[in-house]
Amino acid sequence: MSSIAFLIYPHQLFEELTTHPKNTIFYLLEDPLYFTQYSFHQQKIMFHRASMKYFADLLIKKNYTVHYLETNELKNYGKLIALLQQQKPDVISYYATTDDWLERKIKSELAMLSSLQVLKSPMFLSDRTLLEKHFREKKHFSMASFYMQQRKNLGLLMNGTKPAGGKWSLDEENRKKLPRQHIPPFPLKLEDNKWKMEAKKYTKQFFEHHYGSSETFHYGVTHAEAKQCLQDFLENRFALFGPYEDAISKDQVYIYHSVLSPYLNTGLLLPEEVIDAVMSYGVKHAVPLNSLEGFIRQVIGWREFMLGLYVYHGRKERTSNFYKHERKLPESFWKGTTGIEPVDTVIRKVHDHAYSHHIERLMVMGNFMLLCEINPHDIYRWFMEFHIDAYDWVMVPNVYSMSQFASGGTATTKPYLSGSNYILKMSDYKKGPWCEIWDALYWRFIDKHKAFFKQNPRLSAMTFHLDKMSEATLLRHHEIAEDFLKNLNH
Repeated sequence: MSSIAFLIYPHQLFEELTTHPKNTIFYLLEDPLYFTQYSFHQQKIMFHRASMKYFADLLIKKNYTVHYLETNELKNYGKLIALLQQQKPDVISYYATTDDWLERKIKSELAMLSSLQVLKSPMFLSDRTLLEKHFREKKHFSMASFYMQQRKNLGLLMNGTKPAGGKWSLDEENRKKLPRQHIPPFPLKLEDNKWKMEAKKYTKQFFEHHYGSSETFHYGVTHAEAKQCLQDFLENRFALFGPYEDAISKDQVYIYHSVLSPYLNTGLLLPEEVIDAVMSYGVKHAVPLNSLEGFIRQVIGWREFMLGLYVYHGRKERTSNFYKHERKLPESFWKGTTGIEPVDTVIRKVHDHAYSHHIERLMVMGNFMLLCEINPHDIYRWFMEFHIDAYDWVMVPNVYSMSQFASGGTATTKPYLSGSNYILKMSDYKKGPWCEIWDALYWRFIDKHKAFFKQNPRLSAMTFHLDKMSEATLLRHHEIAEDFLKNLNH
């Protein structure tokens, strides 16, 4: 009888696989790219291990033959190749991996064994025709126009041909800081199960030297748990997601964010089911439009926009370094001992939860790393290692194109940088010695790249303030900044 070999990687745990023909033999692969390529956070390792073991059990329960290969068995593909040669499948199937390194590895190692069948991944909404139209031939890309087209194509939040509420983006309404003493509800804490307990032991045995702790793990690892987390967000945080999506807090980790990205990025949830649930709940419960639109924009806009940038320009972006930053990322950025309160606070949160929200990533960590002239490759690695939802397809464009402007303006017309005032405005941090250092680094950066900022209409105001600054003040900024950078490695 003919048979199908189906490869499943850690980020491809799609429920639809349980309906495949019974002559399918599944290979669940703990590929080193997801376990040992970097020193991944313990909770990231635990999440992948537990969710994969759960999925293997689910397939076995459905009477499929399953081969589970651990990461130490995949240092090369020798064992996998031997199993495939024994099976002699008519075809080797797998979902498009959305991972440049992995795709190349599969084709170089396995193409000679059998024909490879690459299926469209349900992890994304956009098909390649749409992405190709928007991304292939251009050099610069507009998220706003892409998002507008997505809304039209999907018929979401539309009044005929016009956007609901009269605007495509209600982002200007979504910039509030948290009120004093306001404590957002903590996301659903899920109980341990056999997969989490096994994964905790596995992680402690082989990855205990990695940053983070498996003891504070509270993420879901099954489809049912992921759906519970979606429902928890809808009922307890969705309505206030919009106003506070840019808020920064010393003590609160998740604020009103959904924390659904780990599940969307591994197949435990699909974007279609999330959008359907969000739209249904939003209409039924009259969720404010700024929260509804703000969330929809993240899923059908930014997420798919990052995919397009990665697929068509990822290789170029990951080798770019517009500002030629070469400073190695110091140990203090791993330990949370930089002496800059907002930076160290985010690092401590990430140690505990393998998560920080998008403004902490962009305007705290990314912003400060840019001002410190850290090499973009080190920054990419930091985000990949520390965040439970970080994968190559989303980190390459987010780091090289967005936060570090390393690609020189592929997807944004200006770098995301600010002085301490933005952090103070959006957070409950108080003024302190860290502000003087942050502002010194900021003005040093503006001064160093003055010609670039002057020629950019959106940035020329920065040089206007610089030109009005006294020579003594500017010199003092340079002295403070240089002293901080000199001691950053200690």
